[in-house]
Formats: sequence, structure tokens, C-alpha cells
Amino acid sequence: MDVPEEQKEKLKEMSFLDHLEELRSIIITSLIAWLGTSVVLWFFSRHVLDFLLADLPVKNLYFHAPVEAFMIRLKLSFILGFLVSFPVILFKVWSFVSPGLFSRERKVVVPLVFCSTALFYIGVVFAYWILIPIVLKFLVGFGTETLLPLLSVDRYFGFVARLCFAFGLVFQLPLVVVFLTSIGVISARSLLRKWRWAILIIFVTAAILTPPDPTSQLLMAVPLVVLFLGSVVLSIFIEKRMEREDEED
Repeated sequence: MDVPEEQKEKLKEMSFLDHLEELRSIIITSLIAWLGTSVVLWFFSRHVLDFLLADLPVKNLYFHAPVEAFMIRLKLSFILGFLVSFPVILFKVWSFVSPGLFSRERKVVVPLVFCSTALFYIGVVFAYWILIPIVLKFLVGFGTETLLPLLSVDRYFGFVARLCFAFGLVFQLPLVVVFLTSIGVISARSLLRKWRWAILIIFVTAAILTPPDPTSQLLMAVPLVVLFLGSVVLSIFIEKRMEREDEED
């Protein structure tokens, strides 16, 4: 869908300060959406916390400071608020970027926005319900009859939040590959020729982002390899379609 002529003229007349003002408005709106959602979710944070801590490999979690339990529920509210308001934030960012893109780029970016949201959620769910239980059982299993786990809820929550956020980000890999291929920055065929380097980079990234055990590293690296190869194959089809469109034009 092309930008209307009136909008084009308006964009030409916008100065640098106008762009900054628009960017400030988008940031404020996104923050309001995030904070407002977080406030609402605070009232449900206790039930959500009990649900998330239901299937731990240890009997209980503990807090070691009077304010720690309150802070955990506050952090949980902000994280859930970000996850719920993420589509709104993404839409606002898209509304700021889209006028500067060409028609072909907008056709590519619009589905990518929706796919990005879905992949972010899939990465978070995969990390929490598949990776983290396996990693926790593996790590807690190093205890003995005299060396018992006494996990702090703050340390546990930070551990889980980092892994979930990392998976949400790295699951954006297919979109990055497809988008860069679509706008001609990289070539899908060149990525296939350098697949060994790509897999090496994926495993190194997984080793950096996950705890220092081979199980968690494989659980991150293997899905990323599959996503990378799938995105390259998809990029090849996109390149062929773009070539056909250029020939028709």
C-alpha cells in the first residue's frame, strides 16, 4: 500500500525537530502502555507467581530480605506488562519507521512485525516450559544428602528472566535473515555457502547466553540452527519471487 500524496508532502516538510517530537510521543505512549498494563497485572501477580513456581525441582523458594517478596512481584508485573504490551510498542515503532520505507520494503516489513511478535512469544514459552525445567533439574542434581539446594527467589527469578528474554531475542533470527535478504543487503545463496560459519556463530552465541552446561547450550543452539536453515530456504523463495517481479516490471 503506497503512502498517499498528502502524507508524502507532509513527510517532506517535517524537520529534524518534528521527527524528534514524534519519536518522543511514541516513547511516551509506549511507556504509558507498558506501565498501565503492569499496574493492572500487579493485582494478579500473586496468582501468576504461584502458577509459575508450581513445578520446581526443589520443594520451596525463599526470600532473604523483608522487601524481597514485594520486589519479586513488582518485577514480575513489569515483565508481564512488557510481554502483554509488546504488540502495542511494536506497532508504535512501526508507525514511526514505515513512512520512510519504499513500497516493497513495507510489503516485507508488515508481515515481519506480526511474525516478530509471535516468534518472541514462542521463544519465551520455549525457554520457560522446555529449557528451564531441564536445566534446573540438571543443575540441582549436583546436590548431595548434605548439600541441599536453598534457592533464593530473587536469584531464581533473575535466572529465568534472563533466559526467557534471551530466547525471545534470538528467535528473531529468521526475521533478520529474511528482511536483510529482501532488501538486498545479503544473499541467501551466500549464506548457504557459509553455513558452517553460521552454525559456529550460533553455538558460540548459545554458549554465551546460557548457563555453562552442554544441555542448555544444545537446547538453544539446535532450534536456532533449524530456524536459520528454514529462514535461508524461505529467503531463496523470496529472492526468486522478487526476480520474477523485476522481470515483469
